[in-house]
Amino acid sequence: MTDTVAIVTGRRARRPPARVTRRRWLPYAYLAPALLLYGLFLLVPLGRAAQFSLYEWDGLGASTFVGLDNYAAVFQSAQLREAFAHALVLIVFFAVLPLALGLVLAALLTRARVRGLGFFRTIVFLPQVIAMVVIAVTWRQIYAPEGPLNTALRAIGLDSLARAWLGDYDWALPAVGLIGTWVSTGLVTVLLMAGMARIPREQYEAARLDGAGAVREFLAITLPSVRGEITVALTLTIVAALKTFDLVYVTTSGGPGTSTTVPSYEVYRLAFTIGEVGAAAAVGIVLTVIVFLINAVVNVIGERR
Repeated sequence: MTDTVAIVTGRRARRPPARVTRRRWLPYAYLAPALLLYGLFLLVPLGRAAQFSLYEWDGLGASTFVGLDNYAAVFQSAQLREAFAHALVLIVFFAVLPLALGLVLAALLTRARVRGLGFFRTIVFLPQVIAMVVIAVTWRQIYAPEGPLNTALRAIGLDSLARAWLGDYDWALPAVGLIGTWVSTGLVTVLLMAGMARIPREQYEAARLDGAGAVREFLAITLPSVRGEITVALTLTIVAALKTFDLVYVTTSGGPGTSTTVPSYEVYRLAFTIGEVGAAAAVGIVLTVIVFLINAVVNVIGERR
């Protein structure tokens, strides 16, 4: 057909020059090393975990194919359901509270023209550069029965509030969550400050001329302008909340009882303590799906205009 068209038009079909063909493949050549590493270190282990989740295996001996029984056990086990519920509670402490605090702090630091803004930014961001294990050990000392927190409460006459925070069935999970709030607030604040710094001051001046107050300026100008930063902050903090392991392991090891256990800790317990590698892989796959779905919803909502 190409030859016929060429004869009718009197022109020969030309092949693209070899240089153009090479350029078409050039982007893929640049991406190939990164894609190769991504596949080897992320997709292949994820595929192997999905494969293990279909077997009953203790990690050493022979394995038995059980189909989706491990996934059914995830939803039938009260302890595993409780672990996922705890992870959802931690989202409030790791993502929602830091976002609320970060919006207030970022607005104050950006609009008030505080002297030494770089110093305050560094102080607020400091928890992000400290290893989580160090943070967990430090807060375990703070929450200790004779630690600084209870000492301060007794000093101001609030003896009734003093308690073994990490050993209390009702307060252990909020106590762990507040550590996450302290860690995440700095990251959220710095992200929001970067977004607020790009807002032209003329918009605020125009709003003031129209009689808008500080709250109206925040809701009408500041909040919509940092929508992208809010989406990024929520994505990062929600992932941190759902995958947290080292904080729980060091502070409470899931206790007292099962009051602070989370899915990541259950993966460790099932795989390395009980020897149910297949069940642990199933919990990990379910957790991965939940992380993906929640962040997909956050990003869809954040990108809406």
